[in-house]
Parts: sequence; C-alpha cells; structure tokens
Amino acid sequence: MPNTENKNPMTAEEVLRLKTIKAKSTEKSANLKLSEKEPEMETIDGRSYPKGMKSEGITMNEKSAVKENFETDFFYPTHADFEYQPKLEPRKDRKPKFIERENFLTDSGAKTIFGVDQRKVFNSTAYPWRCVGRVESPLGIASGVMIGPRHLLTCAHIVDWKPNNQTGWLKFTPMYYNGSAPYGSAWGIKTYYKHKVAGPTIDGTEVQFDYVVVVLDRPIGNSIGWLGSKSYSDSWDGQASFTHAGYPADLTGTQRPTYQTGIALDGDFWSPDDNQSIQHQADIWPGQSGGPFWGYWNGSPFAVATQSAHNPSINFASGGSDLVGLVTRARNEYP
Repeated sequence: MPNTENKNPMTAEEVLRLKTIKAKSTEKSANLKLSEKEPEMETIDGRSYPKGMKSEGITMNEKSAVKENFETDFFYPTHADFEYQPKLEPRKDRKPKFIERENFLTDSGAKTIFGVDQRKVFNSTAYPWRCVGRVESPLGIASGVMIGPRHLLTCAHIVDWKPNNQTGWLKFTPMYYNGSAPYGSAWGIKTYYKHKVAGPTIDGTEVQFDYVVVVLDRPIGNSIGWLGSKSYSDSWDGQASFTHAGYPADLTGTQRPTYQTGIALDGDFWSPDDNQSIQHQADIWPGQSGGPFWGYWNGSPFAVATQSAHNPSINFASGGSDLVGLVTRARNEYP
C-alpha cells in the first residue's frame, strides 16, 4: 500500500535511509557532464531530420517479466535535494493560461478538468521532479520520466510508428522549462512496446498498453536519477495517494511542467493485472500524455502508470505488471 502523504521536508531518518541506497544503486559523480551530441541525421523529401529508432515488440501473450518481480529499482543521486512537493515557478515567470480550454475541446461536454484545477506549475531540480521531462517527436509534444540509467517511460501514442520495426525520432529533455535544459537532452535509439498505439483516437485495448520504454543514446539517469516502477494493484483503488506531472498545452503551452498530488486511481475490474486500464479524475490536458503517475513506498517513488487518454466523462492511464516487464526487458538488454 502506498504511503504517499505529502510531507516536506524529509525527516532525518528518511534522509539517512535514502543516502544508503548504494546497496541498490551505485552513486554517480555530481560533476558528470552530458555532452550535447547531435543525433545522426537523415534526409526525407529534401529536408534533414534526426534519424529514427529501431523498435521491438513484446507480444500480448509473451510475458516480459518474471511473475515474482513486480517492481524495478529507483536511483536517488544523493548530491541532489529530495522534495515531496517541488518548488513552484517564480512569481515573475507566471503567465495567463495558454489556451482557453472551453473553446478548444471538440468533444461535446467533454471534461478533462474536474472542478477547480489542481495543477501547479513547478521549476525544481530536486529528486524526483528532475526525472520528469518533455518528450518531442514528429507527432508533437508529450511527457515522460526516467525509469533507468538511459531508459525513458512515456506513452506509445507519441511514437511515430513506421514499417519494418522502425520509428521516427524522439527527444527527451528532463526538467525542460521555458526552453532551458539543465541536464541536456537525449535521443532515442530503440523503443520497446507492447502495442503500437496510434492516435488520434485510442480504443479499449490500446488504453491498456499505452506505454513504451525508450532506450536513450546516453545514460542521463546516472546524473539525474530515475524512478522505480511497480505493478498496479486494484487494492489501491480509491486511495488519494498518487502524484502526476507533465507538460500541458493549456496552462503552459507545453513549455513548463505542472504537477498534482492526492490523486485517486481506479484500476479496471475487468482487465487482468498484467495490463490495466486505469481511470482517474486528475486534471489532464494534451501534452501531459506519457507523464507518470507515481506513489511513495517507504519514502521512495515508484511509477505505476502513464497518462493515456480521456472520454467525455473520465480520464485514463495505462499500467500493470506488463509495464514493469517492459522496463525490465529494456534495462536487461540495454543496461
């Protein structure tokens, strides 16, 4: 059961415990410099684009994780601060919302914001917030989170799927804020997926598998850290214990990240625990797709789902043990 009370600052006992995670992960230098290496380019219709990635599908029937292993490890770089609540953006940077959503939604009566908008814009280099970032692809902007040394968890529908196990390019910038990239950017080199989800609409099967693990071209996680992953359990349904972060188009034009805490999730009773369609009423807008939902177990963050879709009355995320298995497969084959 997640114990996600939003406490800040950390107690001395929690700080001590997190500073001893070397038993799980090797501490990396705080002075690691990430070069801004340019990606390999290709020419399409006379224009140059970053070269795309290879992809590998783990079929629906193929289980990519050992059943006894329902989580992967986290890494907290102890040179970084740890915050349960991130620092909000400076007052001088605050701007009116980017989009008047009432004039934007095409679904009659559709709701993705429930009641008073609970999202807050933040700018924090503390862990785990520094692990969340902006995802760019030929299809647009999404959100994602580091889930391993060079492993990104995001939504499948931001991937530009192409024939012959190829995809378009994908770029990840952790803690992107108004054009700044405090930890540099990384480019995808391979995508692991369960289902090739493609928008603009997502059906009932696709919403159960709307996640991918992208292997990046550099181990950016060794500097900034990464979240663990954990299989969602229906026993957590209704607990207002989860946090979400991402880059919404309405509030910030995908230029600044927002977060919301105290979110209750509701796993689909009819879906197997392997592949869960998870309903929620967190405040969501396009651009936040792929952003993680995470909770804290013994003070440590574990992602359990990615933001996927909405219908006129509810929002959806994707999770389950197959998500953990995909993370495990990608990390084992590309350490």
